[in-house]
Amino acid sequence: MKRTHLLHELEQAFKINPVVAILGPRQCGKTTLAREYFTKQKITQEHYFDLEDPLDLERLHDPILTLSDLSELVVIDEIQRIPELFPILRVLVDKKNRKQRFLILGSASRELIQQSSESLAGRIHYIELTPFSFDETHELEKLWLRGGFPLSYLAHSDQGSSQWRKGYIKTFLEQDIPNLGIKIPAQNLRRFWMMVAHYHGQLLNASELGNSLDISYNTVKKYLDILTGTFMIRQLQPWFVNIAKRQVKSIKIYFRDSGIYHSLLNITTRQALFTHPKLGASWEGFALESVIRHMHADQEECYFWATHNQAELDLLIVRGSERLGFEFKHTRSPHKTRSMEIAYENLQLDKIIVIYTGDKKFKLTSYIECIPLEKFLSEGGV
Repeated sequence: MKRTHLLHELEQAFKINPVVAILGPRQCGKTTLAREYFTKQKITQEHYFDLEDPLDLERLHDPILTLSDLSELVVIDEIQRIPELFPILRVLVDKKNRKQRFLILGSASRELIQQSSESLAGRIHYIELTPFSFDETHELEKLWLRGGFPLSYLAHSDQGSSQWRKGYIKTFLEQDIPNLGIKIPAQNLRRFWMMVAHYHGQLLNASELGNSLDISYNTVKKYLDILTGTFMIRQLQPWFVNIAKRQVKSIKIYFRDSGIYHSLLNITTRQALFTHPKLGASWEGFALESVIRHMHADQEECYFWATHNQAELDLLIVRGSERLGFEFKHTRSPHKTRSMEIAYENLQLDKIIVIYTGDKKFKLTSYIECIPLEKFLSEGGV
């Protein structure tokens, strides 16, 4: 499946920065994209380093010597395996007669690979690559059930997709996490991950979660930050305004890929999904993530809002002076609520968009519009 818009983004990024990083979960398509871009440059294979390959690791035994001899584009895949390379890249790109560009790929966020932001500040551009989205697949229900990981989405059957995801989760826990230098027993993190599934779309009560697993509050935060840094979980931060009402300060938790969420709940078929108690939570989380991706909203632009007297807003996207509110309703007949009115007034929103499961687009008021999810994603959104 072609992702030509990302190839264009890479071209534009290299016009400004000597280093471009593609970050995203393992097996979301980073290597495929990098190899496609690499092939277009018509350079030799010696410019490509896959740090999961022992031979390439050996080639980088003396990285300064090896990389200094290469001009034009150099690709380093799975760079989180050798974070010590970041300061070396800074030395190379700061040379006066620099002729190199570096495309680096990582399966962890820049916060988890701290050296990249510290060593390459002002020299690096980040592109976050997600699994497939509706913009690329145009099959909403299949994407919701299976998630967007290419090998899960493209599997020949729902059963094959489910088996792939189970293997992915096992490898993630037993290999990927240790490869980041994180020493946590795989079974402990699996139990935590499965418990977090029950908080999907809800406020996190870290103390409650910790008590149920007999771990400390700080351990809960540590585990959660690991799952966030490896693109498995989204921590949606609360938005605060200067009003008299008591506002919620806890974060909300969402699984970023609906297929992984379904695997942890043992949902393998459409029928199982549509009869599961978490049907509404699953759809609302999938819709929220789809809207954020479609809007190309950065993490720093996305919030939720809630007060202790039940007024709330599922998603607030803040861009400069623009404030867009979103509500996600797994229903075919959405209606105006007092909560929407309070959110509109207190947050000084430009408008509220209710994303729902029907098939018609209509207005509830001059500032509240109801749009089916597929129509919102197909017609360019706001």
